[in-house]
Amino acid sequence: MSGRLTPGQIEQIAAELAEADRAHGVIARITARYPDATVEDSYAIQGVWRDKNLAAGRRLVGRKIGLTSKAMQQATGITEPDYGVMFDDTVYQDGDEIPVDHFSNVRIEVELAFVLKEPLEGPDCTVEDALAAIDYAVPALEVLNSHIELEGRTIVDTISDNAAYGAMVLGSERRRPDEIDLRWVPGVLSRNGEIEETGVAAGVLGHPATGVAWLANKISQHGARLEAGEIILAGSFTRPMWVERGDTVHCDYGPMGTITCRFV
Repeated sequence: MSGRLTPGQIEQIAAELAEADRAHGVIARITARYPDATVEDSYAIQGVWRDKNLAAGRRLVGRKIGLTSKAMQQATGITEPDYGVMFDDTVYQDGDEIPVDHFSNVRIEVELAFVLKEPLEGPDCTVEDALAAIDYAVPALEVLNSHIELEGRTIVDTISDNAAYGAMVLGSERRRPDEIDLRWVPGVLSRNGEIEETGVAAGVLGHPATGVAWLANKISQHGARLEAGEIILAGSFTRPMWVERGDTVHCDYGPMGTITCRFV
C-alpha cells in the first residue's frame, strides 16, 4: 500500500514524536488526524525520526520486532508484526535500575534477543537461514514506551512511534541455537514477587527465530539488510505488564537464567 501523507506531514509528525520523546509526553493518534495514513506512511515517519536521531549522534545497535505472538496481537488488536530501531543508549543489563520518567505508558514484555554473527538479507530468508546467521540467543525484557494515546491505536500509530520501543534489559546467559531448543524457553514474569505473566518462546510465530527471517525479508523491500553484530529483539511471548516507579521486575527463563531490574 502506497503512502498517502505528504513529505511535509511526515516531517511534522516525526517532529511531534521527537518532542514527545524528549518531554516524555503523549500526542494524539495519527490515525485520528489522518485516517487515510498507511503502513508505508508510518515507516516513513519512523525513518525520518530515526535519521534525525542518527544525525544527533545516537548509534543503532539493532532492531525490535513486535506483535509476533497471539498474546500480543490480542492485547493490542493488531494482527501483523511490526519493527522499530534500537539505539545504544537504550540498552540495560540484568540488575540495573531504570528511570521510569524516561518513558511514557511503561510496560514490560518477555522476549528473547538474538545477536547476529553474519549479515542476513531477504527477500527469501527462511528460519533456517536466520538460525545459521545467529551467533547466540540471550534472554531480554523490553520496556515499552508509547508516545501516542493508546485508545483506538492502530498499527499505523504504533509503527510511527518506533513500534513502541523504549529500552531493553539483557540477561547474561547466552546460548547458541544448536545448544537449546529455543521454542521451549519459558518466561515467568513477576512484579514485586507476584507472578503476573507466563509463556514459552514458541508463542512467537512457532519459533522465536521466525521473526528474524520475517524482518530480513521485510526490510529488504527498502533495500536494507540485517548486519553482523546487530541485536534483534524477537517479539514478546507474554502480554505486556504495566510497571510503576518502585516496582521490582523479575523474569525466570529456566535454563537461560533470570533477569531482574527495578524502576526508579
